[in-house]
Amino acid sequence: MTSNNPQTREWQTLSNDHHLAPFSDFKQLKEKGPRIITSAKGVYLWDSEGNKILDGMAGLWCVAIGYGRDELADAASKQMRELPYYNLFFQTAHPPVLELAKAIADIAPQGMNHVFFTGSGSEGNDTMLRMVRHYWAIKGQPKKKVIISRKNGYHGSTVAGASLGGMTYMHEQGDLPIPGILHIAQPYWFGEGGDMTPEEFGVWAANQLEEKILELGVDNVGAFIAEPIQGAGGVIIPPDTYWPRIKEILAKYDILFVADEVICGFGRTGEWFGTDFYDLKPDMMTIAKGLTSGYIPMGGLIVRDEVVAVLNEGGDFNHGFTYSGHPVAAAVALENIRILREEKIIERVHAETAPYLQKRLRELNDHPLVGEVRGVGLLGAIELVQDKATRKRYEGKGVGMICRQFCFDNGLIMRAVGDTMIIAPPLVITKAEIDELVTKARKCLDLTLSALQG
Repeated sequence: MTSNNPQTREWQTLSNDHHLAPFSDFKQLKEKGPRIITSAKGVYLWDSEGNKILDGMAGLWCVAIGYGRDELADAASKQMRELPYYNLFFQTAHPPVLELAKAIADIAPQGMNHVFFTGSGSEGNDTMLRMVRHYWAIKGQPKKKVIISRKNGYHGSTVAGASLGGMTYMHEQGDLPIPGILHIAQPYWFGEGGDMTPEEFGVWAANQLEEKILELGVDNVGAFIAEPIQGAGGVIIPPDTYWPRIKEILAKYDILFVADEVICGFGRTGEWFGTDFYDLKPDMMTIAKGLTSGYIPMGGLIVRDEVVAVLNEGGDFNHGFTYSGHPVAAAVALENIRILREEKIIERVHAETAPYLQKRLRELNDHPLVGEVRGVGLLGAIELVQDKATRKRYEGKGVGMICRQFCFDNGLIMRAVGDTMIIAPPLVITKAEIDELVTKARKCLDLTLSALQG
């Protein structure tokens, strides 16, 4: 990016000389130079050039209570002075992690009262894979190792996480997926529904799970993992017929159900968890992101009581991380959950801001570029198309990236997943800020259309 600030150029030089960025083309980034974010407050960011930017992605889906909450900084500072670190190995524990485990059990779905803590959602899904296989081995069914996931799902970027995810561009690097993980169709009607109605497609997509279970043999399948709503895949909201049919299939076969709540958890859908929104009954739930509002890294795996009862009979679970249940992260998470509860942030999302955001977003349906607007809670997606009637895309134009750049240049962060623009603003966003978001989004859609026509 062009810079008027010598300090920006200095930071970009440091980036070029020393920093390898995630999910980046290193050469391309070196030529362009990263945007340098220097401060944040509420739902806004400021870069080193002084530009004010509305963060329509809450960082990476995670800054639930907004930027600049002193309470979280104070909680971290107090804990650092009292007990900055100790591990959970060697039959030890500390108050923050125990209090946090109880706080999570209080808000989790009924019957899910135990938490294994990790440093991230990726680590949570690695933990899940090992715990599922350990569970079945304890039960005398060690062949039940296969985990079924979905194409275009996202479950992290560690070796196990990327394998569980269904993104082929990740699988192409590193000989993934690892053995024992297979993928079925995603419930993405707009992109893959063809001539089926959304209702028909939802049932068809769900039935792929049963077909895969029967193909592999029930005795070989340990679990099915899925996001309630696929986030990084493009805010894929299943048709209304999808989850009811999945629940029927899960009830029929003896396999575990894992809900990846890393994005949907902690209020994003207007409920505490996406499984609450869809009335699912998972055996395990992966959590991260909104757990600490992104202020400090932390993740975990919430486990149903019946599963824990089996694990209790299995001796050592030979798995863990140096930073599992880090006391400072636990203190921040406790304070974050307190704020979410006491300020009734999720209730406000449910009753006020989510309905308002969904109403305002759908006003963009009249734009010539927009093939569909969809959303739940404070999640939204805008499909960019060449032909509304046929859902045909622009070929080889990179429309999403064009639109994303216009957003950056006009004070809005929207993420591009192919030619789908997605948003997930902080849960504290106001109606006035939603108006600003939608106004800027329309402007950027106009600029994108003009660029395509030019």
